Amino acid sequence: MENGLSPLLNPRKSPRQERSIATVDAIFEATIQVLSSDGLIGLNTTRVARRAGVSVGTLYQYYPNKQALLFAVLERHLVVLAAAIEKACDENLTARADELAEAVVKAYLRAQMAQAEVSPALYRISLELDARALIDMATRRSVTAIGAALASAIDAQYADPHLVAQTLTAALFGTVPAFCHRVLAPADGREAEKQLTIMFRSYLAAHQSGVSGS
Repeated sequence: MENGLSPLLNPRKSPRQERSIATVDAIFEATIQVLSSDGLIGLNTTRVARRAGVSVGTLYQYYPNKQALLFAVLERHLVVLAAAIEKACDENLTARADELAEAVVKAYLRAQMAQAEVSPALYRISLELDARALIDMATRRSVTAIGAALASAIDAQYADPHLVAQTLTAALFGTVPAFCHRVLAPADGREAEKQLTIMFRSYLAAHQSGVSGS
């Protein structure tokens, strides 16, 4: 995908045929495995290619260097997060606001926890590489989905659902990565879900039309 950043971070080509897609999927999975076993410092394209069962030359057909590969892994992770939020919102159209809050938080954190072992590496990748365009993409999708779901809530009305959705999305994408600098234990995920759900529900209640401060 063209992202407007340095050509060094862009993939050389996108997979189109089934075999090519399978190869790239194997490379992504191998990258996650190497990150889990060897960490970000220990990851290199030779180890990834070996784990994926492909040649280094094959890997370079898609990603010209380690940075481009890591950028692509981060992009896929953020796409998964945005898709999880979209799915939760689609499944909770015309739901109560508190139900929507719980569903969105749970979906986002489950997607994060699915890669708990590599959270520190993903966190570092986002800091070391210019990931603003990727994060903007994920947050725009999330804001749109949450805003539409809020507008459909059966028990609440919001003067500006889009603005409320922007704040909630910022809380997710801003607060959660702050504790992703370490491996998240299941207990961490459960506590984060509890606290963020309380935060979301309280914020939504405070900003319903007709409530003081809205």
